[in-house]
Amino acid sequence: MLPVTSDHVTEPSTGQRVADADADARSAGSPDAAPVFSAAAVVASCVGFVLIGALQALYGPAIPAFREEFALSPSAAGLGLSAHFIGGVAGVLLFDRLYGRIGNRRILGGSYLLMALGAAGFALAPNWPVGLAMALLAGLGFGGIDYGLNQLFAVGFGRRSTAMLNILNAHFGVGAILGPALIAAVGSEHYPAVFLGFALANLPLLLCLKGVRDRAPQPADAPQPGHAPQPGHAPQPADAARSADALRPEAGGGSVLGRSLGSVLAVFVALYVLHVGVEAGVGGWEPTHLETVGYGAGVAATATSVYWLMMTVGRFLVAPIALRFPAQAIITVSCAGMTACLLLAAVPGLAPYAYAGVGLFIAPIFPTGLPWLHSAAPGARRAGATVIAASMAGGVAAGPALGKAIEWSGIRAVPLLLCAVSALCLAATLWLRRATRPTAPPR
Repeated sequence: MLPVTSDHVTEPSTGQRVADADADARSAGSPDAAPVFSAAAVVASCVGFVLIGALQALYGPAIPAFREEFALSPSAAGLGLSAHFIGGVAGVLLFDRLYGRIGNRRILGGSYLLMALGAAGFALAPNWPVGLAMALLAGLGFGGIDYGLNQLFAVGFGRRSTAMLNILNAHFGVGAILGPALIAAVGSEHYPAVFLGFALANLPLLLCLKGVRDRAPQPADAPQPGHAPQPGHAPQPADAARSADALRPEAGGGSVLGRSLGSVLAVFVALYVLHVGVEAGVGGWEPTHLETVGYGAGVAATATSVYWLMMTVGRFLVAPIALRFPAQAIITVSCAGMTACLLLAAVPGLAPYAYAGVGLFIAPIFPTGLPWLHSAAPGARRAGATVIAASMAGGVAAGPALGKAIEWSGIRAVPLLLCAVSALCLAATLWLRRATRPTAPPR
């Protein structure tokens, strides 16, 4: 069984808290104890997430203009967002290979520049194949920012990492709301100007990268119960030995379940793929389902906007909760609430309100799961990249898979189909809680 090293897992005794406070004070006085982010860099990171949220959301509302300008079919016009997601997955995997080798500032700076170049190239593309290539390039930068900032926030704020990740990802939702609103305000035919403005908005963020520490703690060096975070600490041989021991099942002790590292990572990947599938499925099919059960097109569109708004609000709301409760508990409640709301969405009179509830409950899962993953698998350096890339793949695969299931069962079954997927998320979370719970010390 894997030991859980997150300081959210167990409630320390009073004496342990005093020891932590003393250790934190010593760390604060250490010359190596530099923060991963300055205050300005934190603000710039949140702005960066507003930008990547807006970028992802710009393609859909601009599809009518794509079709008219390049004489495209609906499926061909939809390839712009597909190219963006493919680039995003490639960006996550590429920058994961570079993480820890070339420095955080170069990774983030290169990602902002790729997004800017890709967006500007997309705006000025003379034909659709060039436009797709530029969307892929912008997606590479998107993936680098998504992975790089999530990774650094997951290890850079100690006990506040879960709260800070929720705040960071809430700003993604802000961008996802502002992007379509901007296209609607100026008209889809003016999408090149919007993409050019997006490209220029990336450039000032480069100036704030000097506030990002170039070498941040690795996930394996995240704060342990009873040990203060040491931002400049390099793992010692004894630390490495303890980490290796932590990844081996115990021969004795309390509740040893013998789960392998591979099994835990696989279930984390499944959780991320499934919950992003639910997220994309609700966003894509809620309007159609509501219209099918008797609501007008305007009400259906408004209810879908409220769903996305509730996802953003939910992440802001959970930030203070994450300072008091462990990630495992937050994700369990989120999956249970999401499942219950999807079940209620099958009742036509409750459907718009239930979908809003789904947005509220699903909001914390993505950002809250990353610190749990890092603490449960501290020796798996690429675990974060794997689940972020898998979540993007889940968003791409959700549309065709859910569409095929709807062909068999009908549109009225949308909430029940998504409820079944949500129930799998809950089952995966319960399995992970059991597999990563701390063992009793050997006597």
